[in-house]
Amino acid sequence: MSSFQGAEKPQKPSLLKRALALLIVVAVLVLVASIVIHFVMAVFWIVVAVAAVIAVLWALNQLL
Repeated sequence: MSSFQGAEKPQKPSLLKRALALLIVVAVLVLVASIVIHFVMAVFWIVVAVAAVIAVLWALNQLL
């Protein structure tokens, strides 16, 4: 005894709209993944540069 027996089901969006929505979601995911990867790489290279400076300072300290 549902009160929605006579109600129509909402129509699904057309196949073209669904494909466009999927394309937009994929594009945003690729963009976000690219930003995250570049951020991680930037942090990695900063850590490498700091480690190199510390290594040079330590080596100079040992030589002098």
